[in-house]
Amino acid sequence: MHDLILGTAGHIDHGKTSLVRALTGIDCDRLPEEKARGITIDIGFAHLKLGDYRLGIVDVPGHERFIRNMLAGATGIDLALLVVSAKESIKPQTVEHLEILKLLGIRHGVIAITMADLVDDATRELVELEIRELVQNTFLAEAPINATSAVTGLGISELKQALEQAARKVSTPQQQPWFRLAIDRAFTVQGHGTVVTGTVTSGSLKLGDEVAWLPGGDLVRVRSLQNHDESVECISRGMRAALNLAGVKLEEVSRGQELATPGYLVPSTVLTVRIYNLPALNKAIKHKAQVRLHLGTTEVLGSVSLLDCDQLMPGSWGLAQLYLEEPVLTVYGQAFVIRSPSATTTLGGGQVLQPTPEKIRRRHFELLERIEKLWSSQTPFERAMEVIWFLGRRGVTIADLVRGAGLDPQQAESVLQEAIKNGRVKTLINKEGKPVQIHADMIQDIQDRVIHVLRSLHEAHPLMSTHDRQQVVSALNFIGEDAFIQSAIDHLLQQKILLGDTNRIAWAEHKPKLSVNQRKLKDKMIESFKTAGFQPPEISSFAAQAGGNAAVLKDITDVCMAEGLLVQIAEGIYLHRDHEQSMREKVRQHLQGGTGLTVAGIRDILATTRKFAVPLCEYLDRVGITRRDGDLRYSA
Repeated sequence: MHDLILGTAGHIDHGKTSLVRALTGIDCDRLPEEKARGITIDIGFAHLKLGDYRLGIVDVPGHERFIRNMLAGATGIDLALLVVSAKESIKPQTVEHLEILKLLGIRHGVIAITMADLVDDATRELVELEIRELVQNTFLAEAPINATSAVTGLGISELKQALEQAARKVSTPQQQPWFRLAIDRAFTVQGHGTVVTGTVTSGSLKLGDEVAWLPGGDLVRVRSLQNHDESVECISRGMRAALNLAGVKLEEVSRGQELATPGYLVPSTVLTVRIYNLPALNKAIKHKAQVRLHLGTTEVLGSVSLLDCDQLMPGSWGLAQLYLEEPVLTVYGQAFVIRSPSATTTLGGGQVLQPTPEKIRRRHFELLERIEKLWSSQTPFERAMEVIWFLGRRGVTIADLVRGAGLDPQQAESVLQEAIKNGRVKTLINKEGKPVQIHADMIQDIQDRVIHVLRSLHEAHPLMSTHDRQQVVSALNFIGEDAFIQSAIDHLLQQKILLGDTNRIAWAEHKPKLSVNQRKLKDKMIESFKTAGFQPPEISSFAAQAGGNAAVLKDITDVCMAEGLLVQIAEGIYLHRDHEQSMREKVRQHLQGGTGLTVAGIRDILATTRKFAVPLCEYLDRVGITRRDGDLRYSA
């Protein structure tokens, strides 16, 4: 048995509800006000079995004041039944409902002329001609037109046959394994608690499962399930369903909320969209225009930020971001409709391209080109690559690809592994030490920035052969966490684009600009400090060999420190790096027993003089090796 959703459409008083009753025996008008006024106000539900197909029918109101309810009912429909009265023919909501069905991407349907028993054949033929003119160039252009009467039964059997044939043309939608249902109604049942209803648009759900109740995100358990007033163990895509939720209060539930498998849907107040302006109004949609968004069963106010133009002309498509007053839940490709803020006019609609985007600057051509690719990509793989690029340095998850590229989880996993294998996605390590998959272009951007910083440092300090690695990282912390930058540096070291280690790095193409004599002086200085131990020479003692050029001598000293060859202990006092490490170890070892050492004691341990002992002790205090208490120093 194949489950599909059939939605009615048409003007008020054209007999939609009566026609559904004639087809199914079910009266969709359930509200006392509907029965008293004789009009449909809210959506109603029925069901019809036709051969191998079980149609869940959503009957929608036709009055212009209740278009919002019509849109909520249109969520998830697979085929449409356009209803036109033989007495009145085409009316405003006939046209508006048809436009809405087109905007929602409906592909199949049937047309019914109602009250055909109340007009003569000539009138009926004229109405049919007017309908054919209306639906030309739409998905209903070749749809059968069935003359019916809910009173006499005229054409009801033929309409059922037409609906079954239309159902057979509906290509089975790609079955997503994750569950999704937008709530369109909620009520309480005595002794059972809160029940919500909606159309299952994705996946399946079993009795007792837990689902995310969104946008809040709480997990709720399903106590019982019904499909067309019958208890069932499981519901799936294409079904109308009623769910009894444990621990949920009726006043907490509202139309527009959703139930879904946890982890896939993320609330957002910004959407990037492909938007269409209906030509019928002959009025441009302007940048920053206020609109009323209808998406799923949600209705929310917002504004349109046009990205590639200042106004969208009638009959034109454009790229935009919608800024909304409340968060909505959506996925790539989901259809929406926008209406005027006063809810009097349908302006247009389109498809969601980015369900959870960052703000995009208008006329940013690189970004707009990539957004275009989201829609025009020929393969799921290429679309996924654009999603990963937009995620930037956050890294990608399977849920990101499901939500942002319209893939099922298994397909998303396969695409990601393919991208990793061919180098389009690479791995960096985050601050928790976990691997994060990032678009190769983003990693290249980080690496380019690292090289740029290093080249700038080399230009500013041409005599230095290496620079402090953390200095480079700190200069780039505005683009992401330090761990990503460190990981990118590791990639560059592996590729030999950079040289260095965990402490100091250099651009491989940089050549320090020390002259031959300067390099000789540098080597001699280092050798002298290495030989001198803990009684190091003064820098000024090398002045003669520097030709009396104090500036050159300072530059060489800076190079020695920058490269980690010398460590400054105090003003004018330096140690060779090996001796600085040795000093730390010797003092630590002598303080292990807990006894303190005097300056004289440390002097004797290091075999130095008091001239150097005092600054050496003060240095050990500063770097946290020792702790001074009076005349004694203890292990810190």
